[in-house]
Amino acid sequence: MHILIAPNAYKNSLDAGAVAAAIRKGLEQSKLGCTTTLFPIGDGGDGTGELIIQQLKGKLIKTRVKGPLGRKISSSFGLIDNGKTAVIEMANASGLRLLKPGELDPLHANSFGTGEMIKQALDKNITKIIMCVGGSATVDGGTGILRALGFRFLNKNKKLVDNLPENLADVDLIDTSAIDQRIMNCEVIILCDVKNKLLGNDGAAAVFGPQKGASPKDVKKLEAALSAFSKLILKTTGKDISAIEHGGAAGGVVAGLFALINAKPVNGIDHYLSLTGFDNELERADLVITGEGSIDEQTLQGKGPFGVARKAKEKGLPVIAIAGKILLKISADLQKYFDVLLSVNHQAMELSEAMAHTRENLVRTARSVGDLLALERP
Repeated sequence: MHILIAPNAYKNSLDAGAVAAAIRKGLEQSKLGCTTTLFPIGDGGDGTGELIIQQLKGKLIKTRVKGPLGRKISSSFGLIDNGKTAVIEMANASGLRLLKPGELDPLHANSFGTGEMIKQALDKNITKIIMCVGGSATVDGGTGILRALGFRFLNKNKKLVDNLPENLADVDLIDTSAIDQRIMNCEVIILCDVKNKLLGNDGAAAVFGPQKGASPKDVKKLEAALSAFSKLILKTTGKDISAIEHGGAAGGVVAGLFALINAKPVNGIDHYLSLTGFDNELERADLVITGEGSIDEQTLQGKGPFGVARKAKEKGLPVIAIAGKILLKISADLQKYFDVLLSVNHQAMELSEAMAHTRENLVRTARSVGDLLALERP
């Protein structure tokens, strides 16, 4: 039996590569005789860029840029496709993981450093950019990136508006006279792991603002700022960024870049699997194991394990999903794609404790899976 192990990261616990390795270790400890291929996946979330660079044997470019609060930090991006395509991981420059809990401040955090990485990639004569925007600390509508690329945001007196996104509602004019024209001749693809639109109860401010430190008052201010930005974009370009799917991803980065540099948002996991040749690995597999921190009905909205399972089912392969948390109630919709859903947690415990023991719980659960599969073999 050949098993393809293709899990997503367990958020805030283990990256996808470590999850895959733990599952393989458990299978090796079991009674099952099998071979395995590790194929850690990313759906646009934090870490997807690194996986793309690794899978495609790209080159890592180390650099220094401004972090989300303006401090200089060490960062990196990747080059693939013989140096023609840059892979930009937004979290490397503008990510939540770059801030301490007491520093979270989405009214002032911005994506400027990600824009600096894009400019540095353009200096390498690339013709395409793949952006992975999960894990950002910002709700700035992509204005930080755009400022780094030369866009100027002016008030009604033609004065530069600073302190974005807090003062985004004061912007009356977008000056494009000094933009880096190279970006307009570059294909920009944004891998998205959420479908949220820019505004409303499911929008960038309401859903992602609190995750990035926004108080209820901050959320209202950010919503008003993004709403004003949306109206300005509509007046300036004729594009309604409030209506596009994925527009709220990464605090509205997708909406802003779609409008002003013609970036194309795509389903993150589908693009990742296509780019990295996942179908070729499926041809060798007898069984697929996937998983991530939590699997529920929302998984079917385009998360990594769903993308893997859907591909596997097209080939008629059985799929086992291992997660930190699963639904207690059986879901017919999930059962269409996952033959078995298993939680790695075998007793009640605090979330922090469960996350601290993720690796050993994965190994134990995978060992049990292997032993059960061995019972079915002659």
